[in-house]
Amino acid sequence: MKSPRHVEPVDATDLQLETILTSFDTNYVWNYGSVKEGLRDLYEKAKRDQWNGTLQLDWKTDVDPESEIIPAAVDPLQSYGPYQKLDARERKRLRHAQISLQLSQFLHGEQGALIVASQLVGGVPWIDAKYYAATQTMDEARHVEVFSRYLREKLEWEWPINESLKELLDATIRDSRWDFKYLGMQIIIEGLAMAAFGSLHQMTQEPLLKELIHYVMRDEARHVAFGVVSLTGYYEDMPPNELSDREDFIIYACELMRNRLVGDQISEAMGWNREEVRRTVLESPAGQQFRRLLFARVVPNLKRLGLITPRVREAFEKLGIIEFEDFDPEEQDRRLGLA
Repeated sequence: MKSPRHVEPVDATDLQLETILTSFDTNYVWNYGSVKEGLRDLYEKAKRDQWNGTLQLDWKTDVDPESEIIPAAVDPLQSYGPYQKLDARERKRLRHAQISLQLSQFLHGEQGALIVASQLVGGVPWIDAKYYAATQTMDEARHVEVFSRYLREKLEWEWPINESLKELLDATIRDSRWDFKYLGMQIIIEGLAMAAFGSLHQMTQEPLLKELIHYVMRDEARHVAFGVVSLTGYYEDMPPNELSDREDFIIYACELMRNRLVGDQISEAMGWNREEVRRTVLESPAGQQFRRLLFARVVPNLKRLGLITPRVREAFEKLGIIEFEDFDPEEQDRRLGLA
């Protein structure tokens, strides 16, 4: 297997930097009273639920990175011919690659969320939203910290960001309109992350990762709620040409995210045929189920915001995700012990 960049010791890290050009309006808010219903309650909850990943996670836990951190039975590649020819040692190596790839994307997504949350502090037009966005910025910094530490210390393997995820993060970070940042991050990316985190939390028996994911999900549930509360009513009287821009973005983002988790980086590392691996993942029962369930939070929240317009509905029907429009995200949180 061709190994992606392994994490070097901290004192020898090859620091990498990428600069992108951004431009967005920054708003002072001279009304310091509570002017957006629900945001003050979220802010109080965020202050109450802060946690310290250094102290509250048991970093002494031994982790075997080649063990079944995710059960092999749910691997969408298990029916793939080249996979079946791997010996026991090679399958362990592949398991290590897959879990490190998944957590690397979580890590990169959390850094994107950190950047967007910091932009929202300046861009949002309500003081309560600034308060909350500041707490989310701290949350996201903590998430980057704990995922990075788990990858460095326990898996010792970090992958580059997936191209499609990077594309959506860049689009969200670069857009000058504050509501697009909410749509891209709070509603779509955070909603997808909650579904992916929930799936991993239910499947893994590795105690440190399970606890880490649970803490992160408690924060993320608030972040999605922040987007829903902030955008409620915002699109009701929006002119058709401006609403069309939001429809374009929603369809683009959901199509991009539905089609991104298809094993391209694994196929390159293994020297396997990229299109064969993509087809195997897309057609596997496990892959199809996972890619559908990713939208179990995104679609109902978009409906609550009045954004399942006829055009968006048609696109979601083609994607096979409109079935989630009447799901209850709060009930999902209660089942996971997050509410």
